[in-house]
Amino acid sequence: MKLKIISGNANIELAKQIVKKLGVELSEAKVERFSDGEVQVKIVDNVRGADCYVIQPTCPPVNENLMELLIIADALKRASAKRITAVVPYYGYGRQDRKAEPRVPITARLVANLFATAGITRVLTMDLHAGQIQGFFDIPVDHLYGKPVILSYFKEKNLSDVVIVSPDAGGVERARSFAKHFNAELAIVDKRRPRPNEASIMNIIGEVKGKACIILDDLVDTAGTLAKVAEAIKEKGAAKIFAAASHGVLSGAAKQSIQDSCIEELITTDSIPLSKEGPVKKIVVLSVAPILAEAIMRISNDESISALFV
Repeated sequence: MKLKIISGNANIELAKQIVKKLGVELSEAKVERFSDGEVQVKIVDNVRGADCYVIQPTCPPVNENLMELLIIADALKRASAKRITAVVPYYGYGRQDRKAEPRVPITARLVANLFATAGITRVLTMDLHAGQIQGFFDIPVDHLYGKPVILSYFKEKNLSDVVIVSPDAGGVERARSFAKHFNAELAIVDKRRPRPNEASIMNIIGEVKGKACIILDDLVDTAGTLAKVAEAIKEKGAAKIFAAASHGVLSGAAKQSIQDSCIEELITTDSIPLSKEGPVKKIVVLSVAPILAEAIMRISNDESISALFV
């Protein structure tokens, strides 16, 4: 089955790096807009009977990028593609994965249904906000992790007396796994969130005094919570403070918040393209293109994906 890589407009640079690693050309597809804003797609290359991979994180602007992905998938389906895999390094709406209060939607499930309806037959994604989101799909999901590239970066820094800090109870499993590979201790921040994108730090469980602390999360959005966590562990005597997250959403004044905080560096990946607006001095971006390229090749050859993370 011939391999075809198609990219939407969400992260073209990442798509170019992936095809370079794979040693193939990016398939030609026109993803444009009508004057009223409607998405217009034309797949220029012949994809009949092809194994197609659409690289499109549903990052901001989320709805625009989501519609592009769905319409590209529909175009491929109607062009008789054999298999359509959505390569979604960042899965938008992933934070709306449950009914946290009455009369709210489970949008992560709705988006999963839209994927299947559009003709997508498999999803390749990375560091979902909650692992159970995989169960929202009625099609196969391959779940990758940005941990190896972030872990490699910190190991090269040769930090001593390291503590991995989970910024909330929900991230403990992620932080514990990272701490195990780093041979480091674990600390947990107990926080309460009175409203979306706002958090109050309540307590820190674990010893951070005199330690090099790495705050680990799956994503950084406004960076308000991250800055508060950093401030709290600094007050508890942390010697150095770093932060790491697979997805740098960095909306609003996030970059300025990071710049003004006591965080030395924020390590993130190129799952979401870094905006050129605002300061970026403290932000280090690592590429996940090699992991995604290897996963695409393994899926195409019907090989194991889990072997990548053994």
